[in-house]
Amino acid sequence: MPVLSVAVYYDVGSRNEREGRTGFAHLFEHMMFQGSENVPKAAHFQYISNAGGTMNGTTSSERTNYFETLPANQLPLALWLESDRMRSLAVTQENLDNQREAVKEEKRLRYDNQPYVNGFLRLFEMSFKNPANAHSTIGSMEDLDAATVEDIREFFRIYYAPNNAVLAIAGDFDERETRGLIERYFATIPSQPEPPPVDVNEPTEVAERQDQFLDKLAPVPAFALGWKVPPRRMAEFYALSLASHLLFEGESARLYQKLVKGEESVVQIQGGIDERRGPSGLFIVVIPKPDREPHQIRDAIFDEIHQLATAGPSDEEMEKLRNNLFNAAARSRQSSLFRAQQLAEFALYDNDPELFNTDLQNFLDVTADQIRESVAQYLDTDNRVLLDIVPAPQEAAPAAPHEPADTDQRTSPLPQIPENPDEAPPASPIPTATHPAVESNEPR
Repeated sequence: MPVLSVAVYYDVGSRNEREGRTGFAHLFEHMMFQGSENVPKAAHFQYISNAGGTMNGTTSSERTNYFETLPANQLPLALWLESDRMRSLAVTQENLDNQREAVKEEKRLRYDNQPYVNGFLRLFEMSFKNPANAHSTIGSMEDLDAATVEDIREFFRIYYAPNNAVLAIAGDFDERETRGLIERYFATIPSQPEPPPVDVNEPTEVAERQDQFLDKLAPVPAFALGWKVPPRRMAEFYALSLASHLLFEGESARLYQKLVKGEESVVQIQGGIDERRGPSGLFIVVIPKPDREPHQIRDAIFDEIHQLATAGPSDEEMEKLRNNLFNAAARSRQSSLFRAQQLAEFALYDNDPELFNTDLQNFLDVTADQIRESVAQYLDTDNRVLLDIVPAPQEAAPAAPHEPADTDQRTSPLPQIPENPDEAPPASPIPTATHPAVESNEPR
């Protein structure tokens, strides 16, 4: 069956929120499914599902997006739904109250009741000094409690306007017919004045080099490392993206081979690049084995980074990187949703959707020397963040009579680092982590 995907990207994320008003961008991801002039509450889900499609929305520091994949003959439905909520979202006190509670419940379930996750959020506060960069996408529950329906309506007016959005369609469609549908549904939606500019400038130094986070849910200690790196699409960013792949992406990565396979000193290691239009971040999270000293593991990580900063990657590693880039690009482009999202992102961030066809070359052009130099400048340095995540002491419960314990004790499962709830599914063929995004998976 012919299919297509529709993606609407709004140029608003946590970076646009001011102090005392955090969490609004993510709140609106929920609000946008609460009905509009011609669409009842939660009917967006029903319309798309009944048409045989799927849909979702995510929020990051950089943008909020909404997307559908559905049979090609249902394109008018998707455009009508997206235009109706852009034009006439039901921003009411009732919807604000119930979606504010939905966000609080999401925070309780995906952050407060998960080990290590709130520690991850602390990393951003330690890395960035500018509040626009440092606060989490889910924001402050106190800020949401203080929000009025007038605040929310003003946020919608400023940011949810056609001149602050990008619409991308990929798949099986007739261009002339589709342009007519877009004109029909979107042309009469009024534009708004340009939103206020965003200052995401950062000093070179991280905000705080070392801290300890007490986690009442963590079964064992862990630690996280973070570095401040250049914005996306800078030459050093491309080089560091490939360096991150060499260091910790996949089982063939240097740190996985050294710490998991070789020394067998860690239960789990993972990392990624937080890609932003402004200063970005590179992070590594490690769960050591109980009998191993965290400082020795950190020294091993720093030593591997130093090796890459002095000798650079080998010819074999460079060839493997290029092969992976080609393979990932070919696989990802089979998805109409991937194509729509990437086109929308390049149009929104760079005003150049053609980068979808050309940006791969920027990664292929990176040399071993550029990787070595970028690692030396940005990673092989003391200008980094160290966060120790320590299990918080548990209050002792009163002893109760019980049967004698089973002497045949089972082995407990290994602790796992949960997926960062701010991370959207990977949408790029390049070995970088997309910016953390809050993804909603259930009807509101």
